Amino acid sequence: MALKVAFQMDPIDRINIDADSSFRLAEEAQARGHELFFYTPEKLAYQEGRVTARGWPLEVRRVRGDHVSLGTYTEVDLAEWDVIWLRQDPPFDMGYITTTHMLDRLHPATLVVNDPFWVRNYPEKLLVLDFPDLTPPTTVARDLDTLKAFKARHGDIILKPLYGNGGAGVFRLTPEDRNLNSLHELFAAMNREPLIAQKFLPDVSAGDKRIILVNGEPVGGINRVPAEGETRSNLHVGGRAEKIGLTDRDLEICARIGPLLREKGQVFVGIDVIGGWLTEINVTSPTGIQELERFDGVNIAEKIWQVIEAKRAGL
Repeated sequence: MALKVAFQMDPIDRINIDADSSFRLAEEAQARGHELFFYTPEKLAYQEGRVTARGWPLEVRRVRGDHVSLGTYTEVDLAEWDVIWLRQDPPFDMGYITTTHMLDRLHPATLVVNDPFWVRNYPEKLLVLDFPDLTPPTTVARDLDTLKAFKARHGDIILKPLYGNGGAGVFRLTPEDRNLNSLHELFAAMNREPLIAQKFLPDVSAGDKRIILVNGEPVGGINRVPAEGETRSNLHVGGRAEKIGLTDRDLEICARIGPLLREKGQVFVGIDVIGGWLTEINVTSPTGIQELERFDGVNIAEKIWQVIEAKRAGL
């Protein structure tokens, strides 16, 4: 079944083809005979009842420096497409949120992956609040006194922007650290959003596990080990990916959250687990497919497309 598939994502010419999950999804779609179209989020528009995008027909190939060919720049009516991938990276700001409202007007007649309504309502650092027994002690607040009280209770904490991504703006505050006031001032000058604080988990030194779920089912995980002297394990800030299996605790976490993800149309999800504690549920633009495929020898992109094709076939 050939599908018309549009990718809403950041500029595709700048990606790392050995790591980018969107590229891997496009590569697998092309291999399955699907027609591809690419556009960036700012090219999405609402025009007198239609949701449109200006972009390019797309072909991909696994050749570094020559991984993409774009056809003639054109405008399309996205209601005429079968699948739209919502794949631009956060930050999860009003621009991002607006795209989910526009794509909501198409879904489910056009299948948007992941379901934009629930992407909007389940940002990564907030959905975990539904599972307090699976997560480390957490507070979400803008009020400085509340954050101070949390730090006083737990001593060693992680402080980060509620809607940040990729490890940007993540700080560890040890019991001796006196920078909470200054950091609060810094963040308050940038925006009006709350911060999220979590008890620091020393097990992060052994790795932050990224587990991939496809339609609510775990398909494997990779371990991301922080670089020497770093708290953050994100790969693009120097973290190292390692092969790792799933523990009974990992499977317990997946069994708890999987049915909700499946019910809400979150086909491709990456969760973060440190020392057996769930810290994030990534639904906006999760990564990790290529690393997991290399470690485990499993075609994760194929599993994702099998779910999408079954949804389009009404199975």
